[in-house]
This record gives sequence, structure tokens and C-alpha cells, in this order.
Amino acid sequence: MWRGVSLFSALALFGAGLTACSINHFERREPWRDQAEQVCLAKKLVEPSEYITPIAAMDGPGPCGMQQPFRVTRLGGGSVVLKQRMTLGCPALAEADAWLADTIQPAANLYFGVPVAEINAGSYSCRGRNNQPGAKLSEHGFGNAIDVMSIKLADGHVITVKGGWRGTEAEQGFLREIFLGACQRFTTVLAPGSNVFHYDHIHVDLARHDPRGLRRICQPMIKFTPQLGTGVERPLSRPVPPPRQPAAPQAPADVEEDDPYGVSPMSKAGSATHVARAPSRTPDRPAAASAYTAAPPVRPAPRVAAAPEEPAQDDEPLQLGAPPGAGPIY
Repeated sequence: MWRGVSLFSALALFGAGLTACSINHFERREPWRDQAEQVCLAKKLVEPSEYITPIAAMDGPGPCGMQQPFRVTRLGGGSVVLKQRMTLGCPALAEADAWLADTIQPAANLYFGVPVAEINAGSYSCRGRNNQPGAKLSEHGFGNAIDVMSIKLADGHVITVKGGWRGTEAEQGFLREIFLGACQRFTTVLAPGSNVFHYDHIHVDLARHDPRGLRRICQPMIKFTPQLGTGVERPLSRPVPPPRQPAAPQAPADVEEDDPYGVSPMSKAGSATHVARAPSRTPDRPAAASAYTAAPPVRPAPRVAAAPEEPAQDDEPLQLGAPPGAGPIY
């Protein structure tokens, strides 16, 4: 028995050592991160409440942390419970609340006739991407990312990203609506089909993939016609950020590839699906700078022509920023 306990302890210490090695303690936090927080706080895009509490600044290890973290137990003015308490910076929290109000709740009412009551999501964690030694720090290490694993409706129905992405028609439609809605607000959005690390959650973050913060990565590309707000101009809680450009084909994309559970399947399910590519979303809404960038809006990238009809395949990742056949991007 004691031998087993000793072995377990040794493995735990070894794992902790690998995590520590993955953080460069001499690396400095990029200036734009603190600037983005200051802009967001100055605009009062996050209002403290009994559910959103400012806590002490987090500084380290290494460049991890944020100037003014918020401890969050509910979103949507207290109407949506968080299954796990989240710690987020002002920019990510502001966009998450707007995403909930403008896309997630309307989509839940459209597809299920009831609102969202609870969200199971992960947030702050000071670690390298994929928990790999020497990897670049995850956006989670700056309170700048959220992983949504499941959503519970007011009637008790739970929609998991893992099962719902290819679940019922309503579940598929709902998850694709919120996926496309996230692509309007965040600079990185990764869902099932983007890579093996995102088979069970939707990852969103506000990483800067270029100096001006205008480049976006939204994967996979899906064939789906949004039903939310069709023919109706919906009021928004906050204007969406300026249009962001897809990554240039010649520039390697810098993509978050997290696995919140620590286990990833090395092959995808072979179930057929008709989801492959999404049309560009171009609503007539005023563009305004988000808390994360004050850069002027740019022309949206040209729409990608739809692929010719062929037998249904598994969701094919959109390798924005990498040439075809380049393999996984990190």
C-alpha cells in the first residue's frame, strides 16, 4: 500500500514540476494586456455586483495574471448561474456577458423555448497551452479565455458541447448559433472539428494575433444558415467589435489548443454530418471598438465560395493562417 502511495506522490510531484517548467518566470506580460484592462475599466464595461466581485491583482507566476480580476458566480445580471466560479479580466468578462445577452439567450429561446439557467465553463489557469512544457502561455493564464463545456436550460435540459455538436437538430442549431455569435465578439473561437483538443468544448479568447488586434481565428468553418434574428434587427446589449480579418494564408496562425480535462481522443468519430462551411454574417449593425481594441474597422475579408456538394464528411477544420495540408497549428 505504502509503495502505491509513494508512487502516486512521486507522479504528482513530477506533474507539478512539468507545469512549473512550462512557465517562463522571466517573461514579461505584453503591454497591450494591461492597456486593454485599463480601457475596459475606464469605460465601465463591467459593473461590480453581488455576483461579480473585484479581487486583488494577480501577478505571476511569470507573466500570468491581471491588474483587476473579477470573481464571477453568475452572468446576465444574476439570471445565469455558473457551475464553476470563474476568474476573468474585464475585457473577456464584458464580451462574455454581451455574448450571453445577444446570442446565447436568444438562441436558447429560439430553439428550445426556454432561457439558459446555468453554464459550465472554465476560466483562469496559469499554464502553457495543452499543459505542455515550454509551450506558449495559454490565454487562460491572463483571465482572457473561457471554455464552455455545457449549458443547462431553465427546464433542466443539459446541452453538452461534446454530445450536442452532433446531437439533435435543435442542439446542433443552438450550438452553431452561439459559435457564430462568438466569432463576432472574440478573436479566437475553437469548437469541435477545429482540432483534437476541442472535441468537447467551445474555446473563446481575446488574444491578439496581430499588433492591431484585427486578425481573428474562427474554426471550424461550418455550413450553416443562422436562424437567429432572420429578417429582424435585434437590439444589442453592446455593439459588436469592428470586423476582424481572417488570418493571412502565408502567416502561421497562433492558436489556443486547450484540453480542460487533460485527455484528448486522437481520432474523431466517423459519424456523418452535413455541417461543413458557414456563410459570412453581415448584419446591418453599427460597429464599435470593443474593450480590447480601439483600432478602426477594416473591410471584411471576401466571402469564401461554398465547396461543391459531396458525400457528408466529418467537420473539416478551417486552417486559417496555415496552408492546406500544414497539419495542426499551435
